[in-house]
Amino acid sequence: MDSTTQSFQHRTLHVKLWPPTQSTRLMLVERMTKNLITPSIISRKYGILSKEEAEEDARQIEESAFAAADQHHQKEPDGDGSSAVQVYAKESSKLMLEVLKRGPRMKEDGEAAVAEISAAAHADLFDLSGGRRAFISAEEANDLLKPLKEPGNTYTKICFSNRSFGLDAAGVAEPILSSIKDQLTEVDLSDFVAGRPEPEALQVMNIFSSALEGCNLRYLNLSNNALGEKGVRAFGALLRSQNNLEELYLINDGISEEAARAVCELIPSTEKLKVLQFHNNMTGDEGAVAIAEIVKRSAMLEDFRCSSTRIGSEGGVVLAEALGTCSHMRKLDLRDNMFGVEAGVALSKSLVAFADLTEVYLSYLNLEDDGAEALANALKESAPSLEVLEMAGNDITAKGASSLAACIAAKQFLSKLNLSENELKDEGAILIAKAIESGHGQLSEVDLSTNSIRRAGARLLGQAVVLKPGFKLLNINGNFISDEGIDELKDIFKNLPGVLGPLDDNDPEGEDLDEEAKEEDADNEDDLESKLKGLEIKHDEQ
Repeated sequence: MDSTTQSFQHRTLHVKLWPPTQSTRLMLVERMTKNLITPSIISRKYGILSKEEAEEDARQIEESAFAAADQHHQKEPDGDGSSAVQVYAKESSKLMLEVLKRGPRMKEDGEAAVAEISAAAHADLFDLSGGRRAFISAEEANDLLKPLKEPGNTYTKICFSNRSFGLDAAGVAEPILSSIKDQLTEVDLSDFVAGRPEPEALQVMNIFSSALEGCNLRYLNLSNNALGEKGVRAFGALLRSQNNLEELYLINDGISEEAARAVCELIPSTEKLKVLQFHNNMTGDEGAVAIAEIVKRSAMLEDFRCSSTRIGSEGGVVLAEALGTCSHMRKLDLRDNMFGVEAGVALSKSLVAFADLTEVYLSYLNLEDDGAEALANALKESAPSLEVLEMAGNDITAKGASSLAACIAAKQFLSKLNLSENELKDEGAILIAKAIESGHGQLSEVDLSTNSIRRAGARLLGQAVVLKPGFKLLNINGNFISDEGIDELKDIFKNLPGVLGPLDDNDPEGEDLDEEAKEEDADNEDDLESKLKGLEIKHDEQ
């Protein structure tokens, strides 16, 4: 069997139809929106929706259809996902027909209309998050929450995000939530105490926590509440009663070292956890140790986000090692931390086990060449279906580009590549261009901005992507491309408006070069290209 056949068969084993990519989901929303506003026999009878209303309905329909299909897929996780896709399409069509027959609404009260939209398109979702961000009085809470009090309601998901509950409003919500908690599977309380004084906010959290204690949730979102340790513990009753969580969101919550420990202490089981997100917190190294303990207990984890959390080398190493237990990982986002080389090398040892990885975000981690090379070599041997690779802002030079290029050449399903804000220069840019010039039919976006790239590297990057079907954006702004090079790029993309990104931050004069050096650089540009075009990307022997 030749290597091409082996490669094809290897890829085929890993191709699954479910879940759809985010771009596919957005495309469905756009398509449904268009259908909802297109005149038809049904719209002549029931009325035609406005574009704004159609967009909102389409988004909610897609979310409901996705949830139904995903729940179906959980029952057959070893399948290729084709039956889940059928459920996704069937549910979308059914809900879209319901909305068309419902017709447009007369929005006398914009606030109440949001809840009506949710109830019409989703019999299982009660959502208050639309409309303006505002405080809720007890009277308003009583009016808005009426549908939850109706006997026989089928709500299993509630979203109170974007509305600020004080003590009076929380007092109204408490008995209502207690009465339906046994039927709830998803609760979103993100950003629901905004602007409240800390003592009041903590009391409100306690009230909601007690009211929901004992519910059996698969999804819990407590993001954007400035929790800190006090806030985490205010939700203690709710957290302690959760044994079947699949998704937990604690984004922008002031999760400090102490708060991270509290989360680790309070959640009794994460054996079923698939999504865990801690973005934009002040966790630090000690907090990372606590998060690592949660990760170790979460063998089913598929989507882990711990970006912008002030984790340094020590915490990064501990967290990287813990990730080695998560062999089902599909999406990993560790951006904007201070890992350094040591943590990067530690992470590379865990990445080898990630056969299902499709998205990896490793930008701004201070990896340098050694860390980047270790990660690139690990990814080359794993993640056969990788679609997104981001390693921006890591001080990667042409030295590290060889390993990166070998990795990229092997990832034929890659759709997005971001290596911006490094020091690749022409040598590295040309290696990357050679890595993507063959195959890579799904590639749609490449970002090598701010890499000290000149005319030769820019030209080859343009030539490497210009003929790829569906390619959308080449960003090489912020480099040192000469005026002649700019003209060449514009000529390459003359039939593809918008595909070549803006070049307003490009500096054709270069950086830190005296006149003699500039002339020498211009004379040698084509010679550099011809030498580097002959280089082969080094592949390790199998």
